[in-house]
Amino acid sequence: MEDKMKEFFATNNFDLEEPNFGHEQRFEQKLNKKKPRQNYSWKWMSIAASVVLVIGFWLGNNHQQKEMQLADVSPKMYEVENYFVSTIQRELKTVEKNRSLETETIIEEALNQLEELEETFQYFVKDLNKEGNKRQVISAMIENYQQRLQILEKVLEQIDLIKNPKIISNEIFI
Repeated sequence: MEDKMKEFFATNNFDLEEPNFGHEQRFEQKLNKKKPRQNYSWKWMSIAASVVLVIGFWLGNNHQQKEMQLADVSPKMYEVENYFVSTIQRELKTVEKNRSLETETIIEEALNQLEELEETFQYFVKDLNKEGNKRQVISAMIENYQQRLQILEKVLEQIDLIKNPKIISNEIFI
């Protein structure tokens, strides 16, 4: 460490010269010099910022309202979507709680499959917005949710088998 410090100070050329005579006075004069005030109209800037914010919120809300989801189709579809979303979230939490070195690859594969299904689901949402309440699109969205649940259930079964290998032998003898 000491050699590196010596080498650093030996190779770098530091400025050790003192400033010219009167440097401190010139510096103080520059600091004390009054700058000309620029008259910005803060009122106009605040009004412009407010207008930009209002337009931004309006555009954001307008964009969100136009995109139709499965829950917007009917009250029953709202219940169906709510059921699937809450069940999937619950199963994902259970999967994450069981994450370990032994289960890591299984969980990652499942999450990749879920991600692909989510991308497919976003295409269905776009189709729903383009074509309206088509039964084919709605049933495809529901099947997508069902596939996600099946993947999560299979992963949980595999995790149980990994964590409790005796389950297999007990089930055979029952």
